[in-house]
Amino acid sequence: MGPLKLALVFRSENDLARAGETVELKARTIRIDHLKLLDTPSPDLEPPLYLAIAKESYAVAGYLAAQPSVDVEARSPADESPLMMAALKGQLRLVQALIDGKAHVNKPGWTPLHYAATHSERVALEITRLMLEHHAYIDAASPNGSTPLMMAARYGRAEVVQLLLEEGADPLLRNQKGLSAIDFAHSVGREEVAEAIAAFVRKQQPRGSW
Repeated sequence: MGPLKLALVFRSENDLARAGETVELKARTIRIDHLKLLDTPSPDLEPPLYLAIAKESYAVAGYLAAQPSVDVEARSPADESPLMMAALKGQLRLVQALIDGKAHVNKPGWTPLHYAATHSERVALEITRLMLEHHAYIDAASPNGSTPLMMAARYGRAEVVQLLLEEGADPLLRNQKGLSAIDFAHSVGREEVAEAIAAFVRKQQPRGSW
């Protein structure tokens, strides 16, 4: 992978060779110059920090996130923030760096917690816990009313589902299609996850029929 659209924040190869800070971009080393350009979006209006994370150029993303001139909340045209993308990609250190840099844990619509709950690898538990420690709204509703618990039930890890339940997520909420977290799990054949949520509900409401 070359410099991709992120090349817009740099000048010519000669300029790169004379510049100051050095970071890794996949297999090549590049040098960043002119920090005032670091917030220049790509032609698709994707901010460089967001784009670096989306393209898995994590060393570049880490460098950009550490620059005071870079807006850590600059979002994509789809309203995805760098923190959302870092959570989706399972990048715990980058998530921590962005939160330390005052990235917003809460926002209208899809949130970083939705994206953290969607990640399927073990690190998702740590990222989800980190979000909650920084006051992420546990029952945040996406534009169609889906919650982080619903996303975890369909895509994420069972231990993330359990963490969300233990921390107060409401398993009885339904989105605009009338689907609950249990429905999300059933829809992809995750019967053990569906039963774990149902068991939690039964424990809270022992007289219910599940």
